[in-house]
Amino acid sequence: MSCFDTFKASAGQAFADYLSAISEADFLPAAEMIWAAEAAGNRLHITGIGKPGHVAAYGASLLSSTGTPTYFLHGTEAVHGSCGQLQPGDVVICISNSGETAELKATAVAIRNNGCKIIGVTGNAGSWLARFADVHIPAHVEEEGGPLNRAPRNSINAETLAIQALSVILQEKKGLTPAQYVLRHPGGALGKLRENEKEAAAI
Repeated sequence: MSCFDTFKASAGQAFADYLSAISEADFLPAAEMIWAAEAAGNRLHITGIGKPGHVAAYGASLLSSTGTPTYFLHGTEAVHGSCGQLQPGDVVICISNSGETAELKATAVAIRNNGCKIIGVTGNAGSWLARFADVHIPAHVEEEGGPLNRAPRNSINAETLAIQALSVILQEKKGLTPAQYVLRHPGGALGKLRENEKEAAAI
């Protein structure tokens, strides 16, 4: 079997295993923390180091477009001044597969010292980040699915799914309408109301 075929099999299995392992209960504590912060006038941020940092940037865009304004916090610049975007009472989602990345540990400590709560998204429920965080969201995979089993592949998919699942819960609570979504996303095909949505908006 080629590496490509091995990856396909591994990615498909990891995807199915992760979705079967999680439930809404895994995400509600994080959602409730975010709702409480919003009710108090505070904000949501998201961060990660390396490739999870790219997931964080996507997550900030996704969450913002679906009704929960979210700010990307640079994983390493946070300890060089970017923690200035935080206010006491804010919530920060920290993403790390191992939960042991040294740079993210420093950032998480700085976040806590700035009076913020932390949601940890990790593949290891016993990791430093999972224990340090106020709330933990699981993103576990058994393997990465590529040569050497090192480069983040399946773990990135799980982290992305975790943020997407959280976004669905948050969006449902907001009751975001198609018209409200279009206001946040006026460009491209997504920025146009569909025919059935136009009728509903006119009622």
